[in-house]
Amino acid sequence: MIQHMGGDIPRRRFLELGLKGGLALASTPVWLKDLGAAPGRVSQAAMGIDPELLARAIRRGLAKGGDFAEVYLEKRISRSILLEEGKFKSAVFGLSQGAGVRVLAGDKTGYAYTDEPTEDKILRAAETASAIAKAGGAPVPAALREVRGPSYVTVRVPLQDVADEKRLDVMRRAHQAALDYDPRIAMASIDYYDEVRGRTIANSEGLLFTDELPLLFFIIQALSRSGGASHMGRERLSAHSGFEMFDGGSAEKAARTCAREAVAMLEATDAPAGKMDVVMQNGWGGVLVHEAVGHPLEADNIAKNIGAFTGKLGSKVASPVFTMVDDGTRPGFRGTTNVDDEGTPMKRNVLIKDGVLQKYMTDILSARQIKADRTGNGRRESFRFLPIPRMTNTFIDAGKDNPADILASTRSGLYVQALSGGSVNPITGVFNFTCREAYLIEDGRKTKPVKGATLIGSCLDVIQSVDAVGNDLDFGPGICGKGQAAEVSAGQPTVRLRGINVGGTRAAR
Repeated sequence: MIQHMGGDIPRRRFLELGLKGGLALASTPVWLKDLGAAPGRVSQAAMGIDPELLARAIRRGLAKGGDFAEVYLEKRISRSILLEEGKFKSAVFGLSQGAGVRVLAGDKTGYAYTDEPTEDKILRAAETASAIAKAGGAPVPAALREVRGPSYVTVRVPLQDVADEKRLDVMRRAHQAALDYDPRIAMASIDYYDEVRGRTIANSEGLLFTDELPLLFFIIQALSRSGGASHMGRERLSAHSGFEMFDGGSAEKAARTCAREAVAMLEATDAPAGKMDVVMQNGWGGVLVHEAVGHPLEADNIAKNIGAFTGKLGSKVASPVFTMVDDGTRPGFRGTTNVDDEGTPMKRNVLIKDGVLQKYMTDILSARQIKADRTGNGRRESFRFLPIPRMTNTFIDAGKDNPADILASTRSGLYVQALSGGSVNPITGVFNFTCREAYLIEDGRKTKPVKGATLIGSCLDVIQSVDAVGNDLDFGPGICGKGQAAEVSAGQPTVRLRGINVGGTRAAR
């Protein structure tokens, strides 16, 4: 990794350092030299791995037995820039490449990886992974055949062709838009990240797949102050996309949305506590079902016979107006890829339909364990990690209700516009979420902002309490943690939850 950090970095100096970082590649190991001509570009040729080597590694992995072997290669090139109080605070240009080899023998898994994907190191990783299988004959893997399928990621302005000056300019404009929104915005910060990730996946079933995935993540934070009150607003943009994600002033619009929240919450009073009706605005509020419902539907826990949804396939688990989907095919979304990190094609998986549990989210191992289809949810943070069942773009599907009617028909309660951090027990489904932006509902209208509200309950209770689902489905991007990070989107239309527990600092009236 080439890294420049420390004090404030003026724009001209930042660009000079970025240029030096690119030139420094000439002195790096031989497998990086192809990047010198076009820093930031990943191509299939850059992976530089002969398919015959992959086939030998698979055979080596199965030499002691086992019933499945896989080689996963990855090259990732990234940029991260922080702008705070009008100054560039840090800039990091990252390079990462490696290979992981996995062998399955029944329910057992052997895994080894190397940061140097040379022939010797890959074969050594395969031999190490094969130690899990020490009985039985060596199975004959299928011949590798390159697989191509539909692409859900399109690029009009490749990230590797974008000058750093353009990145800085987008950040500057968003920063200024936040400050210009209201004089009570005391400061703003912009966190920019982009990467291009090249993947090659080969396995003993004969799969050979290679692709390239660009990713952008843009985070705006704005701090408001007035008297003794303050509030930090937050807004995020992310997509598997080229630089066209910023067309049409999307960064400035997101900055103004962030600043609006920061200013609106300056007048917040203490939130009431007690059981009440809750209306949740469309968009990132879907993180609640992502955490409280999505994780318990991941099949690794189901295979261990633990979790709130174990043994409930085909059973009514939610309100009849509730349908939940995980869809890795939504074009360009943060959780979208062409195939998962095991090579299984992405799919639209309806998990719960009209309140009835339809399926679990699986990877190759858990699908075998619970005798289910592969759903395209085998994901890993990088080549250093095993794939495990993970969500992609998970959401409550759109309903038929008018969002304005949902609010108007709610006599009193809490209107949740943005959720912040929270916790969930994936086994019991019990959750606790903090409301970052929330308002009282009085006589069917959104009124005073309140602070300190938390949503408390269990996954089964919350999805059974849904009685209205809007027609305004929207999404927000995020990072999901489950021992390893994964890019996801969470979404929902406007929904109403009847009579759930809200924690606050004063009793509800």
